[in-house]
Amino acid sequence: MTKFCIQLRHCHYHNKKQDFTMSDLVFQEPTKQIKNVADLATWKKSQAYSDYMGFVRLMNTTVKGKKLTDECNVSETCQKLITMIDTLDGWAEEIPPLQQPQRYGNQAFRNWHTKLKENAETLIQDILPDNCKGASIELKSYLTEGFGNYTRIDYGTGHEMNYATFLCCLFKLRVLEETDSEAVVHRVFDRYLEFMRKLQTKYMMEPAGSQGVWGLDDFQFLPYIWGSSQLLGHPKVSPKDFVEQDVSHFYKDEYMFMACIEYINQVKTGPFAEHSNQLWNISGVMHWTKVNSGLIKMYMEEVLGKFPVVQHFHFGNLMSMKPA
Repeated sequence: MTKFCIQLRHCHYHNKKQDFTMSDLVFQEPTKQIKNVADLATWKKSQAYSDYMGFVRLMNTTVKGKKLTDECNVSETCQKLITMIDTLDGWAEEIPPLQQPQRYGNQAFRNWHTKLKENAETLIQDILPDNCKGASIELKSYLTEGFGNYTRIDYGTGHEMNYATFLCCLFKLRVLEETDSEAVVHRVFDRYLEFMRKLQTKYMMEPAGSQGVWGLDDFQFLPYIWGSSQLLGHPKVSPKDFVEQDVSHFYKDEYMFMACIEYINQVKTGPFAEHSNQLWNISGVMHWTKVNSGLIKMYMEEVLGKFPVVQHFHFGNLMSMKPA
């Protein structure tokens, strides 16, 4: 299994299980540290970058050849994370869209997001054990940024990255264990995706950035990476098949990749090659192995390597800009 490199400043590892003491760990308010394009070089060599990509690769390996519907162990922490999103979903039910002249960017989203920010501390404290409570000062940034931007009422791969970072930090804190990996992708992150589609449509959120530049579709990227890993070795479905609507519809409940394609087919009209050109090009790749490795490289270049995306990312002690 892919090793998830985890290093925390001031943490002391004792044995093969990587137990550590947290008595000396100091948490701090995260700040933006990627101020210009030149800072991208420092970011790519940072501990935060190393840990984040380690997390992405570990999840990718964990779900290889597995379906969303497969049985997996759901720990108490994973269940709490699912319940957290259920709570956020309930708030969206209580806050209907406003009647407004402009079609996109419904301002009711700001009411929902305000409630998220006001309750973020409590939501996070409910998940953390006593010895990790102080970490909430750093985790709040990633949680509140993980569901879209309050001002612009938009959502994109940078916001997705923030929620993934929130999960990554829970692994670093050992609140989540490596045995939770499959449930983190198949239960927690899949529930997050389901909820984000609801927010996008309910509040008519705009895509952050330009389609086809920062990601594969208007909003997401990670489910294509992990979803293509799920499809590795599939006896019937090859990359050329996912552009067929009946194929994506049939497999949407089993594979994350197909659920994304199904969502695109629901919200977009016209030829697939025109509204989703990058995905259309990927359908020409022969094997899922090549798709998966190519998507990881593309993610590193077109998301993590783009200043307009990562300039908004915050760094503290959990996700540090110090060299790896």
